[in-house]
Amino acid sequence: MRHSLTLVSTLLAAALAGCASQPSTPQATPAQPATAAAPAAAAATPAPQAPAWQQGRPASMADSTLAPLAGKNTVTPASDIPLSKLKLPPGFKIEIWSTGTPGIRAISRGDSGKVYGGTRALGRVYEITDHGTSRSSRVVVDRLNQPAATIHQGSLYVMAIDKVLRFDGIESSPNVAPVDLTANFKLPPLQHHNWKYLRFGPDGMLYVPFGAPCNICVPPTGEYAQIRRYTPDGSEMEVIATGVRNTQGFDFHPVTKELWFTDHGRDWLGDNMPEDELNRLGRPGQFFGFPYCHAQGIPDPDIKKANACGGVTLPVTTMGAHAANMGVQFYTGSMFPAEYKNALFVARKGSWNRTVKNGYDIVVVHANADGTNAKVTPFITGFADPKANTFWGRPTYFLQMPDGALLVSDEQTGAIYRISYSRP
Repeated sequence: MRHSLTLVSTLLAAALAGCASQPSTPQATPAQPATAAAPAAAAATPAPQAPAWQQGRPASMADSTLAPLAGKNTVTPASDIPLSKLKLPPGFKIEIWSTGTPGIRAISRGDSGKVYGGTRALGRVYEITDHGTSRSSRVVVDRLNQPAATIHQGSLYVMAIDKVLRFDGIESSPNVAPVDLTANFKLPPLQHHNWKYLRFGPDGMLYVPFGAPCNICVPPTGEYAQIRRYTPDGSEMEVIATGVRNTQGFDFHPVTKELWFTDHGRDWLGDNMPEDELNRLGRPGQFFGFPYCHAQGIPDPDIKKANACGGVTLPVTTMGAHAANMGVQFYTGSMFPAEYKNALFVARKGSWNRTVKNGYDIVVVHANADGTNAKVTPFITGFADPKANTFWGRPTYFLQMPDGALLVSDEQTGAIYRISYSRP
């Protein structure tokens, strides 16, 4: 870099010197030093780079208008949220639980009943207080780099791409100063797909994903495309899954305690492939295929390898192409009918890399504890209008409440909905 800067400075100085030596009267021939300096200056200017989301787009799709969908990230009044468009199974009801938290994603609940949620684009972490018939919210911390949050044993853990903070006793001490744990966690720096989801497991460890820093590539270092677990202070770390492109949610099976997680498939292979995945970690150390193998055994056409899907742990089931599977929640409550006990709810935020939109709904997966015989069925539809190819909501994460109801966050409207059941 120093050599390049020196070269540019030398050429620029030569050009300026050449200009200064020219007489003030017009010349028939342009000054040669100025002419010579122009190509050098142009060569020193780096060519503009395509956005990260275009990486892997083939030349045949150069004119595609597909692009990531910008979040709304402003407050949506309850009166502007068309819940009447949503369809649920008989006996189920959905209502607005809270509003006023733009961009909210993963949510967790403290012992006092306060709910905490991170954001991606806005860099905020919210605290929502339940007053019984109404909810209010405040910003705990702001201007972080795509933070996620979870509360555990009275401490709020916040992890951004480049920072880890712990707020001890925050429910009773709202202005508590955070403990900075960043150095302990040894966070890799690249941003693409490096936003986080946090969840504590039955073992008391903190589980965290580190996505691939690209759409499709061999990661530049071994720090990416994986799921790790840490002691709560970050003093110990173990990589438990590799070949994971971009998981945005996971939960632990109520019986086996095994980790089940979503994973987003790569872009720019067309409307219908590869599908997103729902995976099960049967043992630490399993490899889930990225970048060589996708979905139920599709070799990647760009990153090629002999026997690309050999040794790969295939998914429990696929979840639709580009559907953006986000949070998952095994249902363990007693409010819903018995058929939902230990079933897995999955929020599909919705596609951008697809001509006809896909996802924008909530589905439920019934499967055996070992992941066999998985069946995916619709649960809530209506966040999108298939005929118009438009959407108004993007469901993202769940929180099971003590009474058995499910809360669902909507990143697009900044609202949280409550799903309940009463016998028809």
